[in-house]
Amino acid sequence: MRKFHQFTQIALLIFFAAFLIFFMAFETLGGIFGMDEITSDGLVKILLVGFLLFLLSWIVSYLALKGQKDLLAKKEVEMNKIKAKLYDLENPDSSPKNKEAKPTDSENSGIKPRQNFTE
Repeated sequence: MRKFHQFTQIALLIFFAAFLIFFMAFETLGGIFGMDEITSDGLVKILLVGFLLFLLSWIVSYLALKGQKDLLAKKEVEMNKIKAKLYDLENPDSSPKNKEAKPTDSENSGIKPRQNFTE
């Protein structure tokens, strides 16, 4: 997608540069192409094609940027997982796997069990 983005940027640049040169040198280049004068219809068509190229370039750049952001997010998640594994390897006594559950027996605690009175 990135190569296509570069291609659309270059195509847009060449399109507008070519027509800028053409319109600046219309007196000499107009006769070569058989054009007597610039009509508003021709100019509108040229600008619409340029606008469509611009929109295509803008959409492709958005998609390329979104793809890079998604790739970066995946890499960050992967890096955080690796950091967590490295931390677990460096500090084995603080990992939750080695901690044993404390007994919650009521005899070991200082609270007496509740007595139910029935009549």
